[in-house]
Parts: sequence; C-alpha cells; structure tokens
Amino acid sequence: MVHTPLQAFKARFFRALAHPVRIRILETLARGDRSVQELQEALGLEQPVVSQQLAVLRNQGIVTSEKQGLSVRYSLRDPAIEELLSVARRIFNNHLVDTGGMLRELQRESRRG
Repeated sequence: MVHTPLQAFKARFFRALAHPVRIRILETLARGDRSVQELQEALGLEQPVVSQQLAVLRNQGIVTSEKQGLSVRYSLRDPAIEELLSVARRIFNNHLVDTGGMLRELQRESRRG
C-alpha cells in the first residue's frame, strides 16, 4: 500500500497525540502558555517526563517554545489544537453515552433471564 506524504504527516501528527501525558500537556497549554516547571506542578509529574513529552510535541510542530529570561515557555502552535481536543471530547462523550445505553440494555436482559 502506498501512502502519500500528506497521509504520512497526518499519521505522525496523530501518533504525537497518542500519549496520555501529551494530551494532558496540550489540555493545560490550551489554557495558556507554561514553563516546564509550571507544567510539572500542574500535572504532578517529574521534569524529565514533561521535557521528554514536550520534545515529541515540539518535534511535530504541535507546540512552540520561547525563551523568556531564564525559562522557556511553551504554547500551542495552532489554536485549532484546542478545537481538536474539544471535538475529541465530544466524540468520546458520544461514545460513552452509547456504551452506557448498551450497558443498561444488557442489565435489563440479565434481569429478564
């Protein structure tokens, strides 16, 4: 199967999002730029973990960094990332609503018999 460069780019982009810590970082940065130390405190994670995950996001062009004094501040490169996270939450919510409906139906079936 042949993949176009655009398809490969999309796959790398979504792979970069495919980690719980990176999602948490993006959700935090959606509320405003942060330093590594601020992200550590907000997420309750060690500096090496935060730095490693930021490097993945930065390498894919999802976040940017800017040196300010002695610290580096990270921000979302594109505000549409916040929209993407919001759409994903709606999709997950819809999925959970559907799953909840199936669970209730299964419970009704098991009571019947």
